[in-house]
Amino acid sequence: MKKLLRGLFFIVTLTATTWALAQEISFSEGTLEIETANGERHHFDVELAITVQQRALGLMFRNDLAQDAGMLFIYPRPQVITMWMQNTPLPLDMIFIGQDNRIEKIVERTIPYSTNTISSGHTVKAVLEVNGGTAARLGLSEGDRVISRDLGS
Repeated sequence: MKKLLRGLFFIVTLTATTWALAQEISFSEGTLEIETANGERHHFDVELAITVQQRALGLMFRNDLAQDAGMLFIYPRPQVITMWMQNTPLPLDMIFIGQDNRIEKIVERTIPYSTNTISSGHTVKAVLEVNGGTAARLGLSEGDRVISRDLGS
C-alpha cells in the first residue's frame, strides 16, 4: 500500500510541476497549408513548438482547439519521433511530416491521457497535431504536401 501511495504522490507531483511549467511557456504562431492529392488546400493557424520545453509541453492541459488550428512540432534534425498523450484531454490526429514536406504517416484520434508512445516509425522532421478526426474530415493522406514557411516550403 505504501508503494502505491508513493507512486500516486509522484504522479500528482509530476503533473503539478508540469502544470506550473506550462504557465511559463509560450509559443510563437505560424500558418501552414496541406495540399491534398486532388489539389485541395486546407489552411491551419498553428502554434510552433520549436524548443525542447515547448515540444515537451505541446498541447497538454488544453481543453479546446479551434477547428482550423494546431501545433507544429519542429525538430532541429530529421529523426524518428515519438509522442504521447499524457496530460492531454483532447483526442488528436498526429501528422508526421517527412524531409520532403510530405505527410509520411497519420495517426488518427489518439487517446486522451494515454502514456502509450506513438512513433513516426521512420525519420521525419516535424509533427502537426490537430483535432481528432480532422484528417478524415479533410481527406488527408500520406503523400499530401505540407506548405509552411516555418518548414522551409
